Amino acid sequence: MRAARLMSMVLLLQARGGMTAAELSKELEVSERTVHRDVLALTQAGVPVYADRGRGGGYRLLEGYRTRLTGLDRAEAEALFLSGVPEALREMGLGEVAATARLKASAALSPGVRDAPATAAQRFHLDAPGWFASGRPAPEPLAPLARAVWGDHPVTALYRGTERTLEPYGLVLKAGVWYLATRSAIYRVDRFTDAEIHTGRRFERDHDFDLAAFWGRRATEFARSLLTTRVTVRLSPAGRRSLPHVADPAALDDALASAGESDAQGWVTVSLPVESLDVAYDQLLRFGPEAEVIDPLELRARLAEAAARLHNLYRPA
Repeated sequence: MRAARLMSMVLLLQARGGMTAAELSKELEVSERTVHRDVLALTQAGVPVYADRGRGGGYRLLEGYRTRLTGLDRAEAEALFLSGVPEALREMGLGEVAATARLKASAALSPGVRDAPATAAQRFHLDAPGWFASGRPAPEPLAPLARAVWGDHPVTALYRGTERTLEPYGLVLKAGVWYLATRSAIYRVDRFTDAEIHTGRRFERDHDFDLAAFWGRRATEFARSLLTTRVTVRLSPAGRRSLPHVADPAALDDALASAGESDAQGWVTVSLPVESLDVAYDQLLRFGPEAEVIDPLELRARLAEAAARLHNLYRPA
């Protein structure tokens, strides 16, 4: 642990030119006293660290000194490709590995472009969870499952109370929820319990497997599988423009393809796939007077009742 911290300190000084004890303390998450002891250990090991005295002082490496400890190992190289999602890395237990990888990459840059990582971080940020999603702790099985994914190790775990032995191909973070992908199925990570990694075994990975494409297909299939009901709706021109913002994305192409010819006022009739009549009720209320339900009559009557109640609420006293 200390050796990794000493290496991180050298890489930080090499990448940034100089840092105060307080800055190093914050970056390395240790006390300033520990920083001073680590600097002493580095100088005793032959690393030319020296202190600038006085106001604005700090620690620096001797000008021209370059450490050769910049080669990335496999775990660091893999984590570096995920460095744009730091919270996800921490949840998978890879935060420290990624931080070391970023330091090595920064230290290897020439002085003229050494500020490039900070420049990019100031301008671009990925916030994966959806709006208004309350912060939730990472599922307990996530870190061991991530290790199994990286190492191609089989996993035996309880999933919704049923024991399964799986070959974990990848992990997907969708709107703040983690999913585990096998060669043929998707599982929610927060529904696993008692995950056991078989570290002494490795499964043979299908190297043609494309995680992004597999997830895209399964997500589309899942979304469409929920759309088990259809409603027939007339839409005004304004209602048709609102359709992409109201309907489920998986239903949009189907609804637009079903549109008939518009009438003299520009209204068109579409067949809209929905998850249920309750979901359809909520969606169609958002159209206001720009949509009219034709079928089923049960939904039409329910919306008519809602319209009457609205009328009663807003009619002049």
